[in-house]
Amino acid sequence: MVPSIGTVQAQSNSFAQVERGRYAVATGNCQGCHTIPGEAPFSGGRGLETPFGTIYAPNITFDAATGLGEWSKDEFWHAMHNGVARDGSHLYPAFPYPHFTKMPRAEVDAIYDYLATIPHVRREKPENELPFPLNWRRTLSGWKWMFFEPGVFEEDPDKSPEWNRGAYLVNGPGHCAGCHTPKNLAGADKKDQDLQGGQLENWAAPSIRGGRDGGLEHWSEHDIVEFLRTGRNVHTAAFSTMAEVIELSTQHMTDADLRAIATYLKDREGDDDREEAAVPDTEIMQAGEAIYFDNCSACHTSDGSGVPRFFAPLAGSGKVNDDDATTVIRVILEGARSVPTKSRPSPLSMPAFDWKLTDEQIAAVVSYIRSSWGNQAGAVTADQVADLREALKE
Repeated sequence: MVPSIGTVQAQSNSFAQVERGRYAVATGNCQGCHTIPGEAPFSGGRGLETPFGTIYAPNITFDAATGLGEWSKDEFWHAMHNGVARDGSHLYPAFPYPHFTKMPRAEVDAIYDYLATIPHVRREKPENELPFPLNWRRTLSGWKWMFFEPGVFEEDPDKSPEWNRGAYLVNGPGHCAGCHTPKNLAGADKKDQDLQGGQLENWAAPSIRGGRDGGLEHWSEHDIVEFLRTGRNVHTAAFSTMAEVIELSTQHMTDADLRAIATYLKDREGDDDREEAAVPDTEIMQAGEAIYFDNCSACHTSDGSGVPRFFAPLAGSGKVNDDDATTVIRVILEGARSVPTKSRPSPLSMPAFDWKLTDEQIAAVVSYIRSSWGNQAGAVTADQVADLREALKE
């Protein structure tokens, strides 16, 4: 039987709605937090490490017993927009509702409709590992009063549609500030330092402001788009948390949206009030240079220029020049692996040197790298390396 015009239109609208939700889920990287790697997508249980303890992401499949199967659209919207669960309890801001609140109701409803189509998985969420009184959700009412203001994104009439789209994606579903903005003692964003770099899980996330004095000042809009699409560009390659963001989120976004993000970031100026870095002693520079030529120059070359899109340049690198040397030290300790993407499916790896180099040797080579070829980030100490080495064992 040939379906009526009304039936065909309803089916078309349903598909469009689900597809809209699928794309919104990708822009928000929902899978990254709500999936244990290798487990069923969106089934929850992944531990999110915070300075206050471990918070476990819930199951957001539509399993009735352990997921969203009993949630209404209004209840789902209330969680996304106001940070309140179905039972009325406050949600921890490890769930980035301070950003998701900027999403319009139609977008949130589309996410709900998409999640309803994926396979249902029964998985109980582990109990959060938080000390008293932080395990008492009522304390979050005070946090919200001080740091959370619900409200859908409002466009800036003085900016272009592309800029506004980029601002929405960065500050709304993309919740880039979650990693790239420093936090106060209560774990809330320091809004006066928005996107100027942050710390999480023993990584230093760099500044992603692209204007004057920003961490991406020397990146073009094309460089930003290429990085978000492929996981690498002439300046760097993605690894760790950012690699997961690219794998599960940004590589699946449209070119128009990636260009919009680039337009917005290139319009954000950085902070030109950086403290002058301590210059390493001559002995440290000489030792660091020797270690570098023995262990690093084969890939990163003698002048730190690397092999763009293969072995990251160190000269002028935003990660290298960051005030916080944590990421550079950690990569030398643990190694790194670039993300395979649809555009560049062959990942590249850097070996770990924790077994080979002492804390003093790593401090020397990091100090050398951060003070050579025009880099001006300055020295690090063996104690900094030792502290991070110990933290990574936990």
